Amino acid sequence: MLGLTGILAFLTGYIVPFVLVLSLLVFVHEMGHYLVGRWSGIRILAFSIGFGPELIGFTDRHGTRWKLSLIPLGGYVRFFGDEDVSSKPDDDKLAGMSEEDRARSFAGAKLWKRAATVAAGPIANFILAIAIFAVLFSIYGRSVADPVVAEVKAGSAAAEAGVVPGDLLIAIDGAKVETFDDVRRYVSIRPEQRIVVTIERNGEKLDVPMVPARTDMTDQFGNKIEIGLIGIVTNQEVGHFRVQTYSPLEAVKEGTIQTWHIVTGTFKYIGNLISGYMKPDQLGGPIRVAQASGQMATLGVAALLQLAAVLSVSIGLLNLMPVPVLDGGHLMFYAIEAVRGKPLGSSAQDIAFRIGLAMVLSLMVFATWNDISALIG
Repeated sequence: MLGLTGILAFLTGYIVPFVLVLSLLVFVHEMGHYLVGRWSGIRILAFSIGFGPELIGFTDRHGTRWKLSLIPLGGYVRFFGDEDVSSKPDDDKLAGMSEEDRARSFAGAKLWKRAATVAAGPIANFILAIAIFAVLFSIYGRSVADPVVAEVKAGSAAAEAGVVPGDLLIAIDGAKVETFDDVRRYVSIRPEQRIVVTIERNGEKLDVPMVPARTDMTDQFGNKIEIGLIGIVTNQEVGHFRVQTYSPLEAVKEGTIQTWHIVTGTFKYIGNLISGYMKPDQLGGPIRVAQASGQMATLGVAALLQLAAVLSVSIGLLNLMPVPVLDGGHLMFYAIEAVRGKPLGSSAQDIAFRIGLAMVLSLMVFATWNDISALIG
C-alpha cells in the first residue's frame, strides 16, 4: 500500500500536471466558443471547467455562471436555449420563446453564427498550439542537424537500398528534406510502407526506394512505442548539430509548420490504423495522458508545454470529427441545413446524438483499456 509520502508524490507528480495541462486546453477550447458566441449576440448561461457538481464559481454581470466542476476531464459552454451541454436543440423550447429570447438563443441564431461559434473551439486549440511552439522556438530555438548519413546500420532498409555514408538526403516521396529530423518524422509513421528517398551523391541525384522496418522502441521513461526505421545515423562531424534561433515572426511561422506536421501525422496514423500498418494499442486515453504529463513535468516546463501543444492539436482534431455530440458533428448538421434550407428533424438529430455518444464512449473505453493494459504489461 502507498504511504502518505507515496500518495503525495503520485498527486504532485502525475495528477497535478495532468489537471493543469488538461484544464489549460479545455479553457482555451471553451473560451473560443464563448468569445465568438458573445460576439454573435448569443446569451451564455454557463462556462465550466470540468463536469459534474460545481466546486466553486461566480456569476458575472452578463448572467454567465463561471465555475470549476468536480470531474476535470473536459468542460463546456452552455448557451441560452440549449437542451443540454452538448447543445442538442430543443424545438419545443425554441417555439415557446419570445422573439427577443429566440434572437439571443443559440438555436435561434443565424446559421453562420452557430457554425462560427462551434468551429471557434477547435480553432482556438490550433492557435494555442501555434502560440506555445512559437514561444518555445523564440526562447530556446531548435536543435537541428543536416540530413547527411554518417553511418548505415547493417541489414537495415537503407543498407539494402544501397545508401552509404556521406549521402545527403534531399527529399522523401517528393517532399523536400531540410533537417535530419524531417527524415525521422516522415519515416517513423510509415513502418512497412514503401517510400522513395532522393539522395545526392557526388553531385548526382538518385531515387532510392526502401521500406522502413517496423521497430519496437522504448523511450527514456520505459514506454514502448512502435515506429518505422530505415537504419541511418548522423553525427556532429557530418550533421553539424546546432541550435537554430528564430525571430518572433519566424517563430510563429515555425510554430504553424510544427502544428501542421502534427495534423498530417495524426491523419497518417489514423490511416495506418485503418489499413493495419499500426497497432490500435498505441491509442491512449486519460491515464496515458496523465502518465505523459507527469513524465514531461520531470523534464521541465518547456517539455510540459510541448506536450500541451501536441495535446491541444489532438483535442482540436478530435472535436472536428463528424460525430454528433462533438463540434464536427454540429458542423455536419449545419452543412446539411445549409443544403436543405432547413435543419434535420428533431427525431433524426436525437438518434444521431445517441449514436455519436455511443461512439465517443466506446472510444474512451477502448483507449482506457489500452492504458490499463500498458500499465499492467
